[in-house]
Amino acid sequence: MKLLKGDKVIVISGKDKGKTGVIQKVDPKTNRVVVEGVNLRKKHKKPTQQNPEGSVVEIYAPIDASNVMLVDPKTKKPTRIGHKVVKGKKVRVAKRSGTEL
Repeated sequence: MKLLKGDKVIVISGKDKGKTGVIQKVDPKTNRVVVEGVNLRKKHKKPTQQNPEGSVVEIYAPIDASNVMLVDPKTKKPTRIGHKVVKGKKVRVAKRSGTEL
């Protein structure tokens, strides 16, 4: 998986298609990412001593990494990710514009 926490991505399929957000969590084992502002779900919390009434909270559910693409910092459009060696270090590169990420 070439996506990292903190990357700005755009959703390319599903009910949230076209929305952009920042990756908050990456799970390479299941190939899923949690994106801020995308795939919002309601979770019912049981009553506890600290919260005797209980509540309904909204959480961001993970989506598959194949449904998001990185936003190119130069063109602000979706792009794929490549790799290049610069000064002995391997860096990620946007395929659309060639800028380092």
